[in-house]
Amino acid sequence: MRTAIWLYLFMFVAFFDLHAQYPILSPFALSMGAAPSFIGLIMGVYSLTHLPGNLIAGYGVDKYGSKKFIVFSLIVAGIILLFQSNVKDPWHLLYIRSISGFVLAFLSPACLTLLARIARDRIHQSKLMAGNGLVHTLASVVSPAAGAVLVAKIGFTTAFSVLGWILIITGILAIFGVKEKELLAQGRENLLLDPHGHNLALEENDHSDGVSIPWLFFLIPMALSCSQGILFFELPLMQSARDSILTSGVFFTLVSLGALLSISFWFLNRVSPFIRTIGGSVALAVVFFGLAIQWPIPLTVSLFLIGMAKGIIYPALAALLASITSSSRYGRVFSLLSISYSVGAFIGPMMAGQLRDHISSYFIAFFILMLALSLLPLRTFKSPVTTT
Repeated sequence: MRTAIWLYLFMFVAFFDLHAQYPILSPFALSMGAAPSFIGLIMGVYSLTHLPGNLIAGYGVDKYGSKKFIVFSLIVAGIILLFQSNVKDPWHLLYIRSISGFVLAFLSPACLTLLARIARDRIHQSKLMAGNGLVHTLASVVSPAAGAVLVAKIGFTTAFSVLGWILIITGILAIFGVKEKELLAQGRENLLLDPHGHNLALEENDHSDGVSIPWLFFLIPMALSCSQGILFFELPLMQSARDSILTSGVFFTLVSLGALLSISFWFLNRVSPFIRTIGGSVALAVVFFGLAIQWPIPLTVSLFLIGMAKGIIYPALAALLASITSSSRYGRVFSLLSISYSVGAFIGPMMAGQLRDHISSYFIAFFILMLALSLLPLRTFKSPVTTT
């Protein structure tokens, strides 16, 4: 459990630093004379450079373990932020952001892999993934406001320096806080049987031999991330949000609070992750369809429901992948999951920007989610459909 707490700390700090920059990057780039179109490129390049980092992380984590990549990602990302604090040119900021996206791409697959490997059984594994979702949600709730307050008090340069040093210090703590070799050795001795008497090692071997994850499965996380990208593109453009930055912030907070509520329902971890993934995705698609047809439910309630669906789907996706994958391939599988999220986050706002004058962006989100669900080969997931 101590290792899980350390991993949650690393993920919280990384996500806190990332989300704290959302409200301050655009004003920072504007202060250097960047055009709005160039600011969009600065924001988007982070997701693009995530892709090669995720690919390398997948094979690297499986071969060399998680700890090296966690330490490397945190410390180097912190150093990059120190350089970012002294940037004076928009092009230099673009280069810095691209490097930052590559470096931080190693962190999530490494932490998720180690979380999956330290689990006692499938239910515990599902709880650990839900804990990761909780940490991510908490960071997304508090960090945007914290970043804005930080800049207001101490300015851009000092704010980026503070965030950078937080990452560096956390990376140094990871050197001493994560005892990966001892933990995995203990796990191999003590965690052979789950509470129901099933041999986990044999189950993993069976999965690695008999269950291959279809590529079409990764359309689900891609569609999920794409729909969220569309939502985050549209919300600030609404008339009520344009009139008040505070209103825009409240909208984003409602989504995070909805996710926080559903993640806190720990009893859901006893439900099959497959059922949670499908059920949550269908519910999310229904809410987007409702927004597209302007249903009578208030926007604030709709955003809260979207957050609740997210809080169900994100932990379930990670738990589902872990349950049907051999532990020797966790790194590669979670890197593919991160790649799917990155691609969706890049495609969503771009599609909305091009098509919103012709068709509702929310209908695009609904269509993409339902298309991904309809293409999912259900027969591949016979084993995890049963509850534990």
